[in-house]
Amino acid sequence: MGQIRSPQPVLLFAAVFSAEESAFVWTRQQAESLWGKIVRESGPFPVEQFTGYYAPSMGHSLPKFLWAFENLIDPADLPDIKRLSNEWEEQFKRQTCAVQERPLNIDPGYVDLGKLILASTKDHAHRIYLSGGIFAETTLIYTQKEWKPLPWTYPDYQSPGYQTFFTQCREYLKTKRSVIPPTCGKPPCIRQR
Repeated sequence: MGQIRSPQPVLLFAAVFSAEESAFVWTRQQAESLWGKIVRESGPFPVEQFTGYYAPSMGHSLPKFLWAFENLIDPADLPDIKRLSNEWEEQFKRQTCAVQERPLNIDPGYVDLGKLILASTKDHAHRIYLSGGIFAETTLIYTQKEWKPLPWTYPDYQSPGYQTFFTQCREYLKTKRSVIPPTCGKPPCIRQR
């Protein structure tokens, strides 16, 4: 029988995109207040370079930023984080009276040394149910000193710019883990009260 162990803490990141410049400022304030300062940032990447899927609901000229946060998290907290990011999307839409159906998109996930995990509200053959209506997928694996895509990996996550960012995130995680205890502690706060 295998021994049950606590997971190692992981590095939380979010892919954030919008046609509204104010959305990035607002989202950054919300996120940093809970997860610590942004320690790795990349972008903007043009969403429409990889897909036209979001244009009908979000508009055109959608820059996407990738942000990684200072505070490591317990991987079991990903469902709470995804539900919270959905709440933030709705909150931003209400307070700005945006004309777009979806003025803000926040996709959280985490980087571990051997994989990159994305959260989703949508089920599919390659996704595993976590809790509270949230699923997860392994989007990239790290092997032979590089990120490798899987058959379902989104085209943007296969691009050199994204992979450079996630390699930087992986290095940050290795450094951060070397100075913290080997098992997860709860982050300071996941949900707004």
